[in-house]
Amino acid sequence: MNRTQFEAARKFVTTPSGRISYVEFGNGPAAVFVHGVIVNAWLWRQQLEDLSDLRRCIAIDLMGHGATKIAPDQDVSFDAQADMLLQLADALGLDQIDIVANDSGIGVAQVFAARNPTRVRSLVLTNGDVHDNWPPKDFSGFLDMVAAGGLPDTLRHMLEDKNFYRGPDAMAGAYENPQAVSDETIEAYVLPHLTSPERTNDLVRFITGFDHAQTVRVEAELKQLKAPTLVAWGTDDPFFPVKWAYWLKNTLAGPVTVEEFPGGRMFFPEERAGLLNPLIRTHWQSAS
Repeated sequence: MNRTQFEAARKFVTTPSGRISYVEFGNGPAAVFVHGVIVNAWLWRQQLEDLSDLRRCIAIDLMGHGATKIAPDQDVSFDAQADMLLQLADALGLDQIDIVANDSGIGVAQVFAARNPTRVRSLVLTNGDVHDNWPPKDFSGFLDMVAAGGLPDTLRHMLEDKNFYRGPDAMAGAYENPQAVSDETIEAYVLPHLTSPERTNDLVRFITGFDHAQTVRVEAELKQLKAPTLVAWGTDDPFFPVKWAYWLKNTLAGPVTVEEFPGGRMFFPEERAGLLNPLIRTHWQSAS
């Protein structure tokens, strides 16, 4: 799928949280894909293409990301993102949804599922924020830079020098093969954050508002959550060790299946879609 095809499938829905952007392919029961920090719905392009015969695949742009537009004072916490996800489901007439999530998106997914268990048909959770393991310790330098006001210049540097984006001072830790990330993908992720100072500040607010109290708070509800869950985890992630995959398995009421991706890192759903997508397909078929 190229960017032209992807953008042709973009839609918007107005909610109390803002004008939420999403990209949709396919028909049938709805599956909602939730990305993490800095990236956007483009992360899921291969899933949208490969799985649209089985589901109405909807990849959203979180508040503060992609083409979603929000008010300058709109709350962008995980709690608020979960509220937005419910508003979007209601606006689109989605009774139950399958959720597929990565990075910060799995934190949002946990909060949503804990609050709205009857709305969740199944979950697929990949490397990301779990319980009190976020923001990750190895992310502290990036957080300090953002707090010091350096994000606008860093984003511009990522865009002007794509190898900086791929490098150890930026996003290399999120990828197994950072040098393989295309210029097109870097532009798809970074450009929306630089369309205006307000859009950049939305991302600043998202990052500086990280607080794992939001996911810790829903632990009791997660222990009651019976939605079938696939936990797919890259084992070489410097931010989210594989032990957190098993924390989810031991916490969620289940049934929960853990699949390890040896050597995979945070963005393995993009890098190893050819291996992940068949697992999602089987999981959905079993959940149905």
